[in-house]
Amino acid sequence: MKGIYIFLADGFEDVEALGTNDVLRRAGLRSELVAIGEEPFVCSSHGVTVGADSCLEFLDPSHEGTTEKDVLIFPGGMPGTRNLAACKPLMKLMQDHYDAGGTVACICAAPGLVLTQLKGIEGSTVTCFDGFEKELEAASLRFEPRAAVTSGRVITGRSAGHALAFALEIVAKVRPEKYDEVHHHLYLETAV
Repeated sequence: MKGIYIFLADGFEDVEALGTNDVLRRAGLRSELVAIGEEPFVCSSHGVTVGADSCLEFLDPSHEGTTEKDVLIFPGGMPGTRNLAACKPLMKLMQDHYDAGGTVACICAAPGLVLTQLKGIEGSTVTCFDGFEKELEAASLRFEPRAAVTSGRVITGRSAGHALAFALEIVAKVRPEKYDEVHHHLYLETAV
């Protein structure tokens, strides 16, 4: 699948989805918010209704020409992550995308509930929200308690508090020449 897509299910974590989208767009990347339901409006875990750019059923399922710069992104949040993980067409799309050479990025609970459904990543080093380490271990993934981790074509983030670090890992993979500029403009190195 060509492009960068952030998948939204009711109950998604606001910062992990929208903060990631913001950082990617600051890097000049066109990321699309995709609702997994039939309606383009999705309610976050904090009661914010967001209008998605598209719905899952309208995406072109072709994977021709997919590279590691094409990224499918899965935010955490509850029950959003469980809703993503339960969507069989989405899980098939993720597997087909990865098999075609694309990158998969998950944050918070998504590494434990969504990423663990992806075959072919055994041995990868990943991070997740506390409490989902057992799911990672059961899928033969190595847990590392860092803000964000890139392991081949798998990018993971720890939590909402690390959403910007997660997004910057995606920028580093897709458009590395913009990493320093975006990092600087976010003033992440400035102490409060």
